[in-house]
Amino acid sequence: MKKNLIIGFLLVMFLIVVSGCGKTNPSSSQEQNNDKLPVAVSFQAMKEITEAVGKDHVEVNCVIPDGTEPHDFQPTAKDLTIISKSKMFIYNGLGLEKSWLDKVTAADDNKGLTLVEASKEATPMMVAEDNSDSKVTDPHFWLSVEGAKLEAKNIRDALIAADGKNKADYEKNYQEFAGKLDDLKKEYTEKFQNSKRHDFVTGHAAFGYLARDFNLKQNSVSDALLSGEPSAKKLKELTDYCRQNNVTTIFVEDMVNPKISETLATEVNAKTVKIYTLESSPDNLDYISALRYDLDKIYESLNS
Repeated sequence: MKKNLIIGFLLVMFLIVVSGCGKTNPSSSQEQNNDKLPVAVSFQAMKEITEAVGKDHVEVNCVIPDGTEPHDFQPTAKDLTIISKSKMFIYNGLGLEKSWLDKVTAADDNKGLTLVEASKEATPMMVAEDNSDSKVTDPHFWLSVEGAKLEAKNIRDALIAADGKNKADYEKNYQEFAGKLDDLKKEYTEKFQNSKRHDFVTGHAAFGYLARDFNLKQNSVSDALLSGEPSAKKLKELTDYCRQNNVTTIFVEDMVNPKISETLATEVNAKTVKIYTLESSPDNLDYISALRYDLDKIYESLNS
């Protein structure tokens, strides 16, 4: 009898162990589900595109604080710590982060860091600097519909290389984002083809690639790199241009001092309208919505 009890007890214990082996540990499963890829990016537009492709699989942190102009940024030790805690650093390229990128690559904490140049294989535009005969690369590639699509593709490839188990999701997210950009390109290509005019005036020459997408012409108060105050000669030429072409709108960028643009607008009896460079958070608009807003405002200015 005693022997039968022992055998019965051992059988029950065996069944408990076997049934336990078939279950996943709830806490370990939860940790796996919350295992996001830590990614650092240089500024807001890179964050928007990375999150559009990575969605729930990435945790994205900006190095350049919101509201800070990327052209003049120099990282502090605290800013560089954001990168050291990440597996990947995504930056725009085309010279935008050139003045401090070497600090990222030189840091001992970043030896295993994957660097991703989002604009890799872009066809750059060369633009003149104010008060200079030299030309420099325009870095504002992310403000182009086609540019955003290429940057999303490069980011997708980098995320797949770092996190292959989620390849299908990254591909799906990219196709969704690229599809929205394609729709935007198609819609506004048709609109701009029928516009009364095809030129617009901005305070900061940040929209050259966007103009290239739609065969438009951008004229600006300040150059693409905000390298200095425009000369009196340039301001006179732009004032004459606005008057001769009946320009009714001077665009003011959200991250640039509007004073000179407002003075120009007053001089030529035009209004000022804000548009976004996506260098900082665009008033609760996502990337596609902000780009659509910009295109809407430009289209309206060409047909007013």
